[in-house]
Amino acid sequence: MERKEVNGAEEAKDVKGSESRERIAAFFDLDGTLMALPSLERRFFRILRYRRAIPAKNYFSWLGEAMRLLPRGINAVLQENKMYLRGVQSIDQRGGRESFASSRHKNGYRDERQPTAPQRRNPRLPVPAFLAEAIERVAWHAKQGHAIFLVTGTLEPLASAAALALILRLAVRGITTSIGICATRLEEVNDRWTGRIVGEAMFGEAKVRAVRQIAAELNLDLARCYAYGDSAHDRWLLEAVGRPAAVNPSGELERIAMRRGWAILRWMPEKKVITPRRREIAESVSANCGVKTKAGKISERAG
Repeated sequence: MERKEVNGAEEAKDVKGSESRERIAAFFDLDGTLMALPSLERRFFRILRYRRAIPAKNYFSWLGEAMRLLPRGINAVLQENKMYLRGVQSIDQRGGRESFASSRHKNGYRDERQPTAPQRRNPRLPVPAFLAEAIERVAWHAKQGHAIFLVTGTLEPLASAAALALILRLAVRGITTSIGICATRLEEVNDRWTGRIVGEAMFGEAKVRAVRQIAAELNLDLARCYAYGDSAHDRWLLEAVGRPAAVNPSGELERIAMRRGWAILRWMPEKKVITPRRREIAESVSANCGVKTKAGKISERAG
């Protein structure tokens, strides 16, 4: 199955002309696909709990919301219930510079009317543990000129931080690219989260709706696009493109992939080697790009 994906990659190298290249994108799930588990949100929750940033009453609020959502299924409880964040100071990663990582809400459209605000001090974010082959695959897509998107159910500020970390990984290789973000957005009031999401959680079939909106806006040919996921809940995302791949798949997704002839990839964690040169490049790139996490903001360089 790995061989099949390699053949697909070789076939893509034959695509010529800027117009054809611009019509191809790669859509990546994040947790369990590009990076090892546990998820970024779970790591973030542990950080907040360790810092005692979550009020005790929030656990009761979460339980109450879970009971309300339970008739819609356990997935609704797990993906839509963010009441543990109620009243917690939101993360604002905006700066005065243009961002390489761009953010899209669920319908994929831009909103240039969002006002800017002064940057403020953020809580420490979990460090993404990218899989070694994941970085290689993203680098390959960037070299081909493909648009790159993270389509993930994690919280939007966490996805933005992961996108920036991934961009830095590519920068030390001399690869400059932009990464679009489609993630779960949180409602904010007075710079604090309310515990409610804006729109729908970026999960399951919601990912397909987002991808189709992006494809329509950017004139992408989904039949020539790539998608990567690890869970059976990603099957709709994988079905939407012509070149799907199941990465370290769950048992259910592996069975689906085998039935449908999808590529099955096994990616291992990255071995971290930080040289002085890598550190210098990373610091230079980090100093010249911020990450926009507000809903709908998108860099003109995305895609």
